[in-house]
Amino acid sequence: MIGILNDRFKFYDNFEVINEDVLKVDLNKLIEENKNEKLKNTKIVANLPYYITTPIIMKLLEDKLDIESITVMVQKEVADRLVDVPGGKNSGAITYGVNYYTKPQKVIEVPNNSFIPAPEVNSSVIKLDVLDAPAVKVESEELLFKIIKMAFMQKRKTLLNGLTNGNLSAKENIEQMLIELGFDLRVRGEKLSLEDFAKIADYALEKLTK
Repeated sequence: MIGILNDRFKFYDNFEVINEDVLKVDLNKLIEENKNEKLKNTKIVANLPYYITTPIIMKLLEDKLDIESITVMVQKEVADRLVDVPGGKNSGAITYGVNYYTKPQKVIEVPNNSFIPAPEVNSSVIKLDVLDAPAVKVESEELLFKIIKMAFMQKRKTLLNGLTNGNLSAKENIEQMLIELGFDLRVRGEKLSLEDFAKIADYALEKLTK
């Protein structure tokens, strides 16, 4: 396919095939090397491999690339999770990451019969408009996402148990934190907003991790 593409576009000076693993290539360097008067804004458009959708999207966001937007086709169930609001019925840990860095929207649904042969799953095209600044202010992004992951490791458990099992701190310390921040001790992580997790992360950074 690479040979065919290179042959097909050999007379175009604005086309280049780069045969690299997207999870390993230095995209920041690649974008910087290709910036010029004609290429001012970078957009990512792709049909992602469905089995590594989440790692790819989080790499694109966490690497803080100089990009304007990400438009990708993914499995419908994953798309529903990516574009949901934090605390929504389809939300997961990835939902909070996407909403922290971008403004997500679903563009179109793509039924499985759009392809030959038809796959077993339906797909959706989504667009993530990258924010100029993160949606919430937090002292430690690393701790924020660590806590969110703890909360969703066992969705059926309460936030208290999730953070305790994740070894954030002793259970009594986490209980005290939740009480001081005004959270019900029975609340589950999936019910919290991005702002709620930011408050927990800032509290934990100041009082639980020292």
